[in-house]
Amino acid sequence: MNTERIGPPLTAGERETLRAFLDFHRATLAMKCDGLTDEELRRRSMPPSALSLLGLVRHMAEVERAWFRRVINGEDIPLVWSDEGDFQVAYDAGSATRSEAFAAWRAEVEHARRIEREAESLDVTGHRAKTGEDVSLRLVMLHLMHEYARHNGHADFLRESIDGTVGA
Repeated sequence: MNTERIGPPLTAGERETLRAFLDFHRATLAMKCDGLTDEELRRRSMPPSALSLLGLVRHMAEVERAWFRRVINGEDIPLVWSDEGDFQVAYDAGSATRSEAFAAWRAEVEHARRIEREAESLDVTGHRAKTGEDVSLRLVMLHLMHEYARHNGHADFLRESIDGTVGA
């Protein structure tokens, strides 16, 4: 599988630019996983860390779900892999498969895209129960970009350790 990654527009409005950068980062994570077996995707970075490419995909499914569906959309739903709300469970990909992890991640990305498209503006707010604060869709999109960018850096090192592939 070869993931297509489209660069953000050089001139566009705020919302289109945010949307494009977020999709760029989503595609980057998928690209880092292209061409690897389930076993390679589950390979951990180093003990005691459970960090793996598949764990990152699972974690980002949780992040998408939490911020877009639970916070912005106000849905009362559990996390994908933890009924107790433990985000760390997603990192443990020891028995996970590409198809299971990517199906969950893609489903959450599609929910997030729908929620963003249907929102009146970037000023739409949701409530973050964890902190008791309201947050804007703008902040959520920026936070997701930050989260993907950070984890894509981890994905760079993980991929290089698996087969020597470097760069985006």
